Amino acid sequence: MEIESMVANSALIKAREGGSRGRSYKWKEMLRFNHISQCMDQASSTEREYYSLCVKQPIGKNLFQLFCRSRPDLQNYVSLLDALDAFETKSDEERKDFGVSIIDRFLMRKSMQCVHVVEKHEQSCVHSLQVDSCTDAFQSCRQDLHNYLSGEAFSQYQQSMFFERFLQWKMLERRPITKYTFRQYRVLGKGGFGEVWACQVRATGMMYACKKLDKTHVKKRRGEAMALNEKQILEALDSRFVVSLGYAYETKHSLCMVLTMMSGGDLRFHIHNIGQPGLDKNRVRFYAAEVCCGIMHLHRKSIVYR
Repeated sequence: MEIESMVANSALIKAREGGSRGRSYKWKEMLRFNHISQCMDQASSTEREYYSLCVKQPIGKNLFQLFCRSRPDLQNYVSLLDALDAFETKSDEERKDFGVSIIDRFLMRKSMQCVHVVEKHEQSCVHSLQVDSCTDAFQSCRQDLHNYLSGEAFSQYQQSMFFERFLQWKMLERRPITKYTFRQYRVLGKGGFGEVWACQVRATGMMYACKKLDKTHVKKRRGEAMALNEKQILEALDSRFVVSLGYAYETKHSLCMVLTMMSGGDLRFHIHNIGQPGLDKNRVRFYAAEVCCGIMHLHRKSIVYR
């Protein structure tokens, strides 16, 4: 039994270190796009809403930005959006200087194409930065940019090759997921309804944790609604502080949810097995802040934890 455990541990460590080298030799075939002629049904069923396609979905956002950069009359709009996104990632101390540089580069330039969108925000942005309300300094400017891009530019995008590529991505994304999509390694943990296994996507080499809920146990304990609720909640979340759902599928005996791999170990392991028993005050504060961020994200989604 110990030899089997050692072999399983070695295989898992090798898979984690492999990264993209852990892909199947058929990975290109697995990720091959359908021909655009096969995406017509997808085109008719795809929701044509600007914020959903071009802001919320990462692939859609990137393709829409590529479309804008290919058009000289739209390049400044997307450049300004990039600058505003960078502003959001700055610390409070850095925001004022970075905000001034945005005003200097964009809002003060009367010759740029998007001046009709941003000119009216010049004074309000300057005032916001002066009174230290940097968080919302460019909120109205960002909103007007999106309002403009959601009009004629979005209509033209839907007629372009970039939107056709988006449809091909969506077709690839919606291919059926089965147990053969993954390599299974070893058990990471056990719970009341089943086990958690380490797994690897054959097409990409990415590592995940596969939570397998035994159908017999779920049915015996009348946990069908709970399992469905867990899946719906996990697929709605988008936070670095909460485990997210990557894939979901079922086998003859199990309901499987493929989750973000958290390879650092649980809190009990860190308290008792890393250095001296216990945690110092700074680590406790850091972990508590991360937990609070995760719970706040749940609350913003109208989800109450336990």
